Amino acid sequence: MTRLQLLAAGSIAVGVIVLALKYAAYYLTGSVALLSDAIESIVNVATAIAALFAITFAAQPADANHPYGHHKAEYISAVIEGVLIVIAAVAILREAWSAYLTPRMIDAPWIGLAVNGGASILNAIWCYVLIAQGRAHKSPALVADGRHLFTDVISSVGVFAGVALAAVTGFSILDPILAALVALNILWSGWRLMKESVGGLLDEALPEGDLSRIRTIIAANAEGAIEAHDLRTRQAGRMTFVDFHLVVKGQMSVTEAHDICDRLERAIKAEVQDALISIHVEPDDKAKHSGIVVL
Repeated sequence: MTRLQLLAAGSIAVGVIVLALKYAAYYLTGSVALLSDAIESIVNVATAIAALFAITFAAQPADANHPYGHHKAEYISAVIEGVLIVIAAVAILREAWSAYLTPRMIDAPWIGLAVNGGASILNAIWCYVLIAQGRAHKSPALVADGRHLFTDVISSVGVFAGVALAAVTGFSILDPILAALVALNILWSGWRLMKESVGGLLDEALPEGDLSRIRTIIAANAEGAIEAHDLRTRQAGRMTFVDFHLVVKGQMSVTEAHDICDRLERAIKAEVQDALISIHVEPDDKAKHSGIVVL
């Protein structure tokens, strides 16, 4: 197993433990807000399984049917996670509405909150690990999983405070209201996650800061060329695809032009990890007198 696969498998184990603790908290109290927290944990387990599948599939080498690799599988996983989050939110809203119509007092609130709080602390530690490792290894699936867990942690903090307030004041109506707020927060998280993942599937360009960095590298390392234009970039999982046109003197030999391209590839790869670079060499009559000027 690779490190990313181990982390994804770890998410499944953590998710199952947290789910068991949160359901126990609901069982002890009967709180619909704590039930909403437990339902979100079911989604956590499902998304962790989807992330493991996506990471395993994305790690497969390129083949005849997928010459650019399988890296986009991670974006598909993130979209699936977003859909599951939305389904969970709808389920929570349904439970909240039922509890609003027939409110009831919370049983053994402090024991239930203690159990739920322990689960939330475990979630907080694990979401930090997932986001940090996902960014370090450019894994959209792990980052998406970590962000969803972070949303779960925020929701759990709100649930903890609200259920405690309901127990102290005796206002049982706070319980379903709190569950509904958790559901709305989850919906917002699911929407953002799907939006970012669809952007990856649609081959969005790199952020402007990264594009500026690549332009600077090309300008500083293309000595012997005239200009570079039509720079295009996209991200697919951990891979960054970069392609552009490089204009050289018409009488330059193939070997000389190839040497410039090799130098540019080395410079870009030194700055952009896991970059796949394509350079189209053109003679000087194709110059557009725009784009990247060689220093």
